Amino acid sequence: MSPRLPDFHSQARDAHAQLGRDGALRLLDAGHAWSRRWDLPATLRDRGAVIFPHIGLDRCGLHTAAAVHACLDSGARRVLAIGVLHALTDELEDARVRVANGADVTREDAWGIQGPGVQGRADWEAEFSLLDFLFLWEVEVARRGGQGPELIVRYPYLAGGKPEILPGIEEVGAIARDAVVVATADPFHHGLGYGDAPEDARSPEAGGLDLARQRVEEGLALMEAGDHWAYNRHCVSAKSDARDVGQVLRHLLGPITGRILDLTWADTAMDYGKRAPTWVAGALIELVRNR
Repeated sequence: MSPRLPDFHSQARDAHAQLGRDGALRLLDAGHAWSRRWDLPATLRDRGAVIFPHIGLDRCGLHTAAAVHACLDSGARRVLAIGVLHALTDELEDARVRVANGADVTREDAWGIQGPGVQGRADWEAEFSLLDFLFLWEVEVARRGGQGPELIVRYPYLAGGKPEILPGIEEVGAIARDAVVVATADPFHHGLGYGDAPEDARSPEAGGLDLARQRVEEGLALMEAGDHWAYNRHCVSAKSDARDVGQVLRHLLGPITGRILDLTWADTAMDYGKRAPTWVAGALIELVRNR
């Protein structure tokens, strides 16, 4: 079983309060340059997607800010933001393990897509993966006069290698046809706190980041191939929280090519009360639709 997650929801709210509006604006200004550097608005206009991490504004705030600007500068009237729904309860974790081991996903109560306005389960209300994005979104939209595009948020759970039958996928597909798409994911968790043996645990500076890049690129290759079940298995072994997000993105976008624009990491040893190395890699990733 994965380690029980700390209260990242409260941590995010505290970080937002500490940063304040002025700090958020400085971060957004810096992130705007990153969005322009890779012309991320054009990626979204061309029906691709941008994936940004959620390991905290202090570690990946520029990535998150770049995604916000990419959406707003794309000229779109509607934005679809796809978040990670973490296994925040034993029920969710047990279901995730069963599906990873080959159980029939259609028999799971948590199977489906959640979000504001969606009837059914509301596990998403405790979720933290999009909190930083939503915070920066509100600050930047207010700075631009308060007339931003419609923002729709969705959280898939238990794609299970079959995103095409995930309950709610038709609604999300209809949204995506008239929207630009961004998503969040942290595609590599590593070290003692995540169950790696001491002899296998690497610090980021001692080959860990190289390993992270390799594993993230492996996942992107499986997304490109459209092999959803192999991608699901990859996410289990890489300890990626992108297993549902990645499958849904590939289903929505069709054939794509992915590339890492920037890679960063955050030390999470203290969060879990574990020894180092215990850390998470986050990446700003561009998905370009193949023509």
